[in-house]
Amino acid sequence: MSKVTFKFIILAVVLVLLQVVGLNHMCIFGLAVAFIYIYVILHLPIDLSQNLALTIGFFLGLTVDVFSDTQGVCALSCTILAAVRGPVLRLYLPREEDLTDPCPGIKSLGAPIFMKYALTMSLIYCTVIYIVDAFSFFNPVRLLFRILSSTLLTWLIIIAVDTIISKKDEKRL
Repeated sequence: MSKVTFKFIILAVVLVLLQVVGLNHMCIFGLAVAFIYIYVILHLPIDLSQNLALTIGFFLGLTVDVFSDTQGVCALSCTILAAVRGPVLRLYLPREEDLTDPCPGIKSLGAPIFMKYALTMSLIYCTVIYIVDAFSFFNPVRLLFRILSSTLLTWLIIIAVDTIISKKDEKRL
Protein backbone atom coordinates (compact mmCIF):
# COMPACT_ATOMS: atom_id res chain seq x y z
CA MET A 1 0.00 0.00 0.00
CA SER A 2 1.47 3.32 -1.02
CA LYS A 3 1.85 6.34 1.20
CA VAL A 4 -0.78 8.31 -0.76
CA THR A 5 -3.33 5.50 -0.48
CA PHE A 6 -2.73 5.20 3.25
CA LYS A 7 -3.09 8.98 3.64
CA PHE A 8 -6.45 8.93 1.83
CA ILE A 9 -7.76 6.04 3.92
CA ILE A 10 -6.84 7.80 7.16
CA LEU A 11 -8.31 11.08 5.88
CA ALA A 12 -11.55 9.36 4.84
CA VAL A 13 -11.93 7.56 8.17
CA VAL A 14 -11.29 10.72 10.20
CA LEU A 15 -13.64 12.90 8.13
CA VAL A 16 -16.44 10.30 8.06
CA LEU A 17 -16.17 9.87 11.84
CA LEU A 18 -16.23 13.62 12.30
CA GLN A 19 -19.28 13.84 10.06
CA VAL A 20 -21.38 11.08 11.62
CA VAL A 21 -20.41 11.73 15.24
CA GLY A 22 -20.50 15.51 15.26
CA LEU A 23 -21.50 17.46 12.19
CA ASN A 24 -24.66 15.51 11.35
CA HIS A 25 -26.07 16.55 14.72
CA MET A 26 -25.23 20.24 14.37
CA CYS A 27 -27.65 22.33 12.35
CA ILE A 28 -27.18 26.08 12.38
CA PHE A 29 -30.51 27.95 12.59
CA GLY A 30 -32.29 24.84 11.36
CA LEU A 31 -30.78 25.33 7.90
CA ALA A 32 -27.04 24.78 7.54
CA VAL A 33 -25.28 21.45 7.93
CA ALA A 34 -21.61 21.07 7.11
CA PHE A 35 -20.62 18.12 4.93
CA ILE A 36 -16.90 17.83 5.60
CA TYR A 37 -16.43 14.30 4.24
CA ILE A 38 -16.83 15.43 0.62
CA TYR A 39 -13.32 16.85 0.93
CA VAL A 40 -12.08 13.30 0.27
CA ILE A 41 -13.73 13.35 -3.18
CA LEU A 42 -12.50 16.87 -3.90
CA HIS A 43 -8.93 15.91 -2.95
CA LEU A 44 -8.72 12.72 -5.04
CA PRO A 45 -5.84 12.78 -7.53
CA ILE A 46 -6.64 14.21 -10.95
CA ASP A 47 -5.13 11.24 -12.76
CA LEU A 48 -7.35 8.76 -10.89
CA SER A 49 -9.60 6.79 -13.23
CA GLN A 50 -13.26 7.79 -13.41
CA ASN A 51 -14.43 4.29 -12.44
CA LEU A 52 -12.30 4.26 -9.30
CA ALA A 53 -13.44 7.79 -8.37
CA LEU A 54 -17.09 6.74 -8.75
CA THR A 55 -16.49 3.64 -6.63
CA ILE A 56 -14.77 5.64 -3.91
CA GLY A 57 -17.54 8.23 -3.98
CA PHE A 58 -20.24 5.60 -3.72
CA PHE A 59 -18.64 3.72 -0.81
CA LEU A 60 -17.83 6.96 1.00
CA GLY A 61 -21.45 8.06 0.76
CA LEU A 62 -22.69 4.58 1.65
CA THR A 63 -20.57 4.60 4.79
CA VAL A 64 -22.12 7.89 5.88
CA ASP A 65 -25.58 6.53 4.98
CA VAL A 66 -25.09 3.45 7.15
CA PHE A 67 -24.08 5.45 10.20
CA SER A 68 -26.54 8.31 9.63
CA ASP A 69 -29.57 6.25 8.54
CA THR A 70 -30.16 8.38 5.45
CA GLN A 71 -31.18 5.52 3.12
CA GLY A 72 -28.84 6.08 0.19
CA VAL A 73 -29.09 9.85 -0.16
CA CYS A 74 -25.41 10.41 0.62
CA ALA A 75 -24.32 7.54 -1.62
CA LEU A 76 -26.23 9.03 -4.56
CA SER A 77 -24.93 12.54 -3.88
CA CYS A 78 -21.32 11.41 -3.49
CA THR A 79 -21.50 9.32 -6.67
CA ILE A 80 -22.80 12.31 -8.63
CA LEU A 81 -20.11 14.49 -7.06
CA ALA A 82 -17.41 12.02 -8.10
CA ALA A 83 -18.86 11.94 -11.62
CA VAL A 84 -18.70 15.72 -12.09
CA ARG A 85 -15.33 16.16 -10.34
CA GLY A 86 -13.26 15.98 -13.53
CA PRO A 87 -15.37 18.33 -15.68
CA VAL A 88 -15.65 20.91 -12.88
CA LEU A 89 -11.90 20.80 -12.30
CA ARG A 90 -11.21 21.22 -16.02
CA LEU A 91 -13.58 24.19 -16.00
CA TYR A 92 -11.28 26.11 -13.66
CA LEU A 93 -7.89 24.57 -14.36
CA PRO A 94 -6.25 25.93 -17.51
CA ARG A 95 -3.72 23.12 -17.96
CA GLU A 96 -3.12 19.98 -15.93
CA GLU A 97 0.59 20.13 -16.71
CA ASP A 98 0.99 23.17 -14.44
CA LEU A 99 0.14 21.21 -11.30
CA THR A 100 2.85 20.54 -8.75
CA ASP A 101 0.75 17.91 -6.96
CA PRO A 102 -1.87 15.64 -8.59
CA CYS A 103 -4.23 16.12 -5.63
CA PRO A 104 -6.28 19.32 -5.92
CA GLY A 105 -5.71 21.69 -3.05
CA ILE A 106 -4.75 25.26 -2.22
CA LYS A 107 -1.08 24.33 -2.48
CA SER A 108 -1.31 22.73 -5.92
CA LEU A 109 -4.04 24.81 -7.61
CA GLY A 110 -3.61 28.12 -5.88
CA ALA A 111 -6.15 29.70 -3.57
CA PRO A 112 -8.51 31.34 -6.12
CA ILE A 113 -8.87 28.26 -8.33
CA PHE A 114 -9.30 25.86 -5.41
CA MET A 115 -11.85 28.13 -3.77
CA LYS A 116 -13.94 28.26 -6.95
CA TYR A 117 -13.60 24.49 -7.39
CA ALA A 118 -14.58 23.78 -3.77
CA LEU A 119 -17.52 26.20 -3.90
CA THR A 120 -18.86 24.68 -7.11
CA MET A 121 -18.52 21.14 -5.82
CA SER A 122 -20.13 22.06 -2.48
CA LEU A 123 -23.03 23.69 -4.32
CA ILE A 124 -23.54 20.62 -6.51
CA TYR A 125 -23.44 18.28 -3.51
CA CYS A 126 -25.79 20.35 -1.35
CA THR A 127 -28.23 20.83 -4.23
CA VAL A 128 -28.40 17.11 -4.96
CA ILE A 129 -28.64 16.00 -1.34
CA TYR A 130 -31.36 18.47 -0.37
CA ILE A 131 -33.47 17.99 -3.49
CA VAL A 132 -33.32 14.20 -3.14
CA ASP A 133 -33.96 14.46 0.61
CA ALA A 134 -36.95 16.79 0.22
CA PHE A 135 -38.21 15.00 -2.92
CA SER A 136 -40.51 17.93 -3.57
CA PHE A 137 -40.47 21.65 -4.14
CA PHE A 138 -43.18 22.24 -1.53
CA ASN A 139 -41.26 25.03 0.20
CA PRO A 140 -38.78 26.32 -2.41
CA VAL A 141 -37.57 29.29 -0.35
CA ARG A 142 -36.60 27.10 2.60
CA LEU A 143 -35.01 24.60 0.22
CA LEU A 144 -32.97 27.38 -1.39
CA PHE A 145 -31.87 28.73 2.00
CA ARG A 146 -30.84 25.24 3.11
CA ILE A 147 -28.83 24.69 -0.07
CA LEU A 148 -27.08 28.07 0.06
CA SER A 149 -26.34 28.07 3.79
CA SER A 150 -25.04 24.49 3.78
CA THR A 151 -22.96 25.23 0.69
CA LEU A 152 -21.35 28.24 2.35
CA LEU A 153 -20.68 26.39 5.61
CA THR A 154 -19.30 23.32 3.82
CA TRP A 155 -17.10 25.51 1.61
CA LEU A 156 -15.64 27.39 4.59
CA ILE A 157 -14.86 24.18 6.45
CA ILE A 158 -13.31 22.56 3.36
CA ILE A 159 -11.04 25.59 2.89
CA ALA A 160 -10.04 25.37 6.56
CA VAL A 161 -9.35 21.62 6.38
CA ASP A 162 -7.28 22.01 3.21
CA THR A 163 -5.28 24.84 4.77
CA ILE A 164 -4.56 22.71 7.84
CA ILE A 165 -3.61 19.65 5.78
CA SER A 166 -1.40 21.59 3.37
CA LYS A 167 0.44 23.32 6.23
CA LYS A 168 0.97 19.95 7.90
CA ASP A 169 2.47 18.59 4.65
CA GLU A 170 4.77 21.60 4.28
CA LYS A 171 6.27 21.12 7.75
CA ARG A 172 7.37 17.60 6.89
CA LEU A 173 9.48 18.78 3.98
